[in-house]
Amino acid sequence: MSNYVAGKEWKQEKYQHILEAGFRLFAEKGIEQVTMTDIAEASKVGRMTLFRYFPSKTELVIAISTWKWKEYITSRNSLLSAEEMEKLTGADQLKLYIGSFLELYRYHKDMLRFNYNFNSFLSYQKGTPEQKQPYQKLVDALSLQFHTLYERGRLDGTLNTDIPEYTMFSSVFHIMLAAVTRYAMGLAIVNESDTEKELVILADMMLSRFTK
Repeated sequence: MSNYVAGKEWKQEKYQHILEAGFRLFAEKGIEQVTMTDIAEASKVGRMTLFRYFPSKTELVIAISTWKWKEYITSRNSLLSAEEMEKLTGADQLKLYIGSFLELYRYHKDMLRFNYNFNSFLSYQKGTPEQKQPYQKLVDALSLQFHTLYERGRLDGTLNTDIPEYTMFSSVFHIMLAAVTRYAMGLAIVNESDTEKELVILADMMLSRFTK
């Protein structure tokens, strides 16, 4: 192994370590409460090293969000092969899509807590288009996936395409994500035993509204 390759792998490992430490702290304490010094200490790197990887906190936060969502989406996409997906109706694919939000609540509450703080942070921190580009590409990829299932449902007649594609995509994404996030953050007053039941009811209501 050349020194160049070894160094490249070492840098990538350190980069990943910073992402993981940052995600853990941001999910536990909130983004505003965590400083870059905290991240450097948790990552066991110097502040100057941290800023060489991420010149600003905004860039670090966006990189973490992009990494976590990409990791989750890749995991979800690997559940079925292309051949298995091809056999599903548009309604079947929409059910899987809506079900992914329930999975987030069941197994990835830390990710929902981070995302809640991420949206709040970006609402006033803004960031440049260049800084947001990796995250925006991920959002665009999600939109494209939804377009594929919407077209399948339009062709096989299993989706209610009287509802425009963007309206359906935006409604499912924002309503489901908002609901699972509120429960994950403890912002909804409900018995813990009833939480998932309510989310399942919401998912079923949306599926009923958008399918034939």
